[in-house]
Amino acid sequence: MRSIVGLWRWRKNPLRRGTDLMEAWVALVAALLLALAAPATGWVSGSRINSSLQHTVRLQREERHRTTVTVTGLPKEHHHNAFDAESAVDHDGGGRVLAAWTAPDGTRRTGTLTAPGHRTAAGSTFTIWTDPQGKPVKSPMDGGWARLNAVTAGATTALMAAVLVELLRRLVVWRLVRRRYHVLDRAWAKAGPDWGRTGAGS
Repeated sequence: MRSIVGLWRWRKNPLRRGTDLMEAWVALVAALLLALAAPATGWVSGSRINSSLQHTVRLQREERHRTTVTVTGLPKEHHHNAFDAESAVDHDGGGRVLAAWTAPDGTRRTGTLTAPGHRTAAGSTFTIWTDPQGKPVKSPMDGGWARLNAVTAGATTALMAAVLVELLRRLVVWRLVRRRYHVLDRAWAKAGPDWGRTGAGS
């Protein structure tokens, strides 16, 4: 609104300079970009990211399977198992155990896992997620978490677009001010030597 008022004020003002009108137009264009383009950029970015993440969520839910694990014992000190899925299981604060579970294809799998809480006694059970081959993996991405990340990314994109618009506006205004001072300096250099002299038109 301020930009529109500024344009109207400079429309036929005899004191208007070319840079004044240009600065008002720059302010108006920047205001429109901030009000329309920046939010639109954020919305498009967030929508695309959300679409991509939701696709990943669907794929993970199709490919990952929840299964029950049975603790078979505790690993011996310095015991090395050919398969260690500790980093792939979503359990914190538990102990490492030897465990057995059934893969989606029906075959039996064994390995070293991290049991939740204190379920480390032989015969204890807990659940994990596996891929189609029965290898433990992280649980599928949550759809709500994916949307939250998409919204955050969209808001960040909109903010960055707004900052870019404002920086460009400030750069243009700075150039206009420099140009204004340059014209003023030339006018003063021309009129300065005769300033105040009788008959000099001052």
